[in-house]
Amino acid sequence: MPWVPQYEGDFPTLGWSVSDQMAEFLGRPDAGDEDTFEPFVLTAEQQDFLNELYRLDPATGKRVVHRSVLSRPRGWGKSPFVGAIMIAEGMFDVLFDGWDAEGQPVGKPWSTVRTPYVAIAAVTEEQTKNTWDPLLEMLRNGSAVDEFDCEPMDSFVNLRRGRMVPITSSATSIKGFKAVAASMDQTETWVKSNSGVKLAQTLRNNATKLGGVTIETPNAYTIGERSVAEESFAFWDLIQSGKHEALEDVRSIFFDHRPAPADTDIADQESLVHGLRVAYGDASAHADGCLLHDPPCEPGWSDVHRIALDFLDTSNDPASMRADFLNQIDSAKDAFVTDPELRAIIPAEDVEISKVEPVTLGFDGSEGRKRGVADSTVLVGYSVTQRHLFKIGLWEQPEGPKGEGWRPPKLEIEQAVAQAFKDYNVVGFYADPSAGWAGEVKQWEAMYAKRLKVKMSIAEPIRWMQKNVTRTCEVFAQMYSAIAGLEMTFDGHPDMIRHFLNARRDPRRAGWVLKKPDDDLDFSKIDLTWGAAFAYAAGLDAVGKGLTSGTRTRGPRRIR
Repeated sequence: MPWVPQYEGDFPTLGWSVSDQMAEFLGRPDAGDEDTFEPFVLTAEQQDFLNELYRLDPATGKRVVHRSVLSRPRGWGKSPFVGAIMIAEGMFDVLFDGWDAEGQPVGKPWSTVRTPYVAIAAVTEEQTKNTWDPLLEMLRNGSAVDEFDCEPMDSFVNLRRGRMVPITSSATSIKGFKAVAASMDQTETWVKSNSGVKLAQTLRNNATKLGGVTIETPNAYTIGERSVAEESFAFWDLIQSGKHEALEDVRSIFFDHRPAPADTDIADQESLVHGLRVAYGDASAHADGCLLHDPPCEPGWSDVHRIALDFLDTSNDPASMRADFLNQIDSAKDAFVTDPELRAIIPAEDVEISKVEPVTLGFDGSEGRKRGVADSTVLVGYSVTQRHLFKIGLWEQPEGPKGEGWRPPKLEIEQAVAQAFKDYNVVGFYADPSAGWAGEVKQWEAMYAKRLKVKMSIAEPIRWMQKNVTRTCEVFAQMYSAIAGLEMTFDGHPDMIRHFLNARRDPRRAGWVLKKPDDDLDFSKIDLTWGAAFAYAAGLDAVGKGLTSGTRTRGPRRIR
């Protein structure tokens, strides 16, 4: 029979039966009395995650989620929870085996289909212990050893069929270890230099081949480090933004990240404690229970008042404390703008740009490189009346072999500029021609100068004056002030977010300009920030000339 929903909003999942098996066969790690069995019981918050992880397609019964991310602050309990999930993948009923008489899903173990191998992965041996040690405890403190005939050794767990093993990025045999499930701990530290990026890709590829699952458990990452956690967040952003049509129906990744509210004030104890309670959820130990469920759940194990006191310790780095305990994504100290600041100016609804309101354009060009990765070429728009930035075009060198010898498609870019002048009431256009675009900028000046109401100069109305460092510094400072003061918005496109968050402040006598991160000059692109600054500067000049109405300007008259 087909699946039968039990209540409004219900969906088929094996999460409930998996949690029942956890409570029946696994003992709680760090139990006080070794002689007393304490079952491993999930909180309501953990059960919600498990239900989503084991969500099934109601028509086919196949598992929907193949990749998941669980991001919580330190001490929330990610490691034992994910350790229990890895045990379930190795032994419990996690695969669909039909519907019962009431139309509810029934499960079966991996061992009925193939030999299950499970990987507890990290970039260092010490890091694997975060999940591996509580996993062993849960097996040894419960009845799973006898019930499933498994052997929990210090360095591996022998299953009746299969094995569970901790692995690191230095393992040479990982490609051949085709795990049906893998936990990936602290992926905010998995970067290219420690082979974490390669390890993550291998684990995902193996899971893809087998129809298995990977689970990341990062803390908040630092923007610009290009860690596995950061790239996963970027992929999720791309899905959520709706800007990529091919990703509209992607449900195979489940992303669960809950930070403290962006307005949490670490200098205000009441605000800080509230932020910690939100971030810790069910793990928060306070008299009123958690904040996520009604009625409130039982108090958890993380003393948020004790954690709040450590924020008062002046020897602790505030940025590190925010990342570790408030689960707020961290920005580098020299970052142009923080993630909360940038996301705060994304409007709730899409902004429509009419054909009559004044719009300014910003262009930053690149000519490509024979070696390394070329800068991007960008075209950005700015609505003067709505004070809204939006991406028009971005041309970036593809990664890998496809990018060898890449050059920006000049004809396509020139057509995009021409189309922008057709689509919008362009009153100003500032462009940096320094990277091989001087000829095109001269052509644009000849074509559009009469139409433009704001100009860099009479002789060169479009060309940005690179030698005027003071003006450049002023524009970046003014744009940041508008962002921080919520005085402007932007389209929230993932490319814009990526470039803005990659940008670093580079001091000059007159202030600062923007540069790429010092440790990743090739891949961390920031060109959209420069294009945005040029468009914004033209917008400020338009306001200075009183061009804030929606009146359509007349273009050059055509002679027939």
